[in-house]
Amino acid sequence: MGELDIRPATAEDIPAIVAMLADDPLGAERESPGDLTPYTAAFERLVGDPHQHLVVAVREGRVVGTLQLTIIPGLSRQGATRSLIEGVRVHAEERGSGLGSRLITWAIEESRRRDCHLVQLTSDSTRTDAHRFYERLGFSATHIGFKLAL
Repeated sequence: MGELDIRPATAEDIPAIVAMLADDPLGAERESPGDLTPYTAAFERLVGDPHQHLVVAVREGRVVGTLQLTIIPGLSRQGATRSLIEGVRVHAEERGSGLGSRLITWAIEESRRRDCHLVQLTSDSTRTDAHRFYERLGFSATHIGFKLAL
């Protein structure tokens, strides 16, 4: 396999990112890769916010992975800043290659660089393989997450 580059996403990466978001049973139900308009608007909001870091992993000129890292200042934990990892996706042809570990390692290192005291993430309760993956990387399932669709 060729060399891997993890870099900030650009507008040109949106189709590849959306394709990866849609390429699983959960994403297939909630994503619409045929209409990139809402994704383009969301991308503009992301790049305008210095606390948001949408990155892509690129191998041989092809986007093969992505994640979003959000930096969250807070008062709890004695004013600690934390980071939140969201939207982790690896292209189907790259799964099992170690790319997911590389992306999460990048996010952890970037969180340290930004003086975060805690890295957190959520994972759909049906993604048991993902849960094992995160636990292998040192994450603990310490909380129960709740969502309210609006």
